[in-house]
Amino acid sequence: MIKVSENNFIVTVTLNRPEVRNSFHPQMIAEITKAFKSFTSRKDLRLVVLRGEGKVFCAGADLNWMKEMVKYSLEENKKDSNLLFEMFNAVYSCPIPVLGVVHGAAFGGGLGFLAASDYVIAEEKTQLCFSEVKLGIVPAVISTFVLKKTALGIVSPLMLTGKVFSPKEVLGTGLVHEIVEAGDLSARALAVEKMFLEAGPEAARATKKLIHQMSSWNDVQAATETAKVIAERRVSAEGQEGLQSFLEKRQPRWRTNG
Repeated sequence: MIKVSENNFIVTVTLNRPEVRNSFHPQMIAEITKAFKSFTSRKDLRLVVLRGEGKVFCAGADLNWMKEMVKYSLEENKKDSNLLFEMFNAVYSCPIPVLGVVHGAAFGGGLGFLAASDYVIAEEKTQLCFSEVKLGIVPAVISTFVLKKTALGIVSPLMLTGKVFSPKEVLGTGLVHEIVEAGDLSARALAVEKMFLEAGPEAARATKKLIHQMSSWNDVQAATETAKVIAERRVSAEGQEGLQSFLEKRQPRWRTNG
């Protein structure tokens, strides 16, 4: 259902059901959740790349699974939805930065992966769509993650109409960060991977944790916690190495080792 490969401190998770446009169902949801949760304890990893096999990134929920849902009770639907939330949350909460590499199309739940990623590159001709309302349902689970990334005023008309839109229409909103021409996606993804590898591994994790927590802090907590984080990073071995390498005009060890 998915392929997981590693190279040079980077783990790549590939949605691997190209015959059904990488649409997900319970087994695939379980595999994605398990994979991303397993990365939490991996101190050696510095980036997770999420991409799709074949012509399409992700078409959302599997058609056969949706047919089965018609027969589900309310409680069965709630259980299914909780598992779906757990999958997206595993991606969003991954302590390692997540790079989404998107092509072809991302419909329905497929957009949840964009929202859960930290950085998204998309081919310019990729088709995007919150298609749920056209099926008489709601983009409920993914809305949690979409609205953490972008403003209600931007996605509201897209969610309410179910219109197909391009990456260009949401560039800079938090859903898409870069757009590339067809054929340039892999090369640009490699360049962005190198960009992430330039950051201190511990600093990147600490930064991701900080920015995820800040929205829940009041002013007093923000002052206390941000001062604590920067102080801890300055005295850490990585922080000391980074500052020293800057003063000595050399590359820090995590770059020369990576």
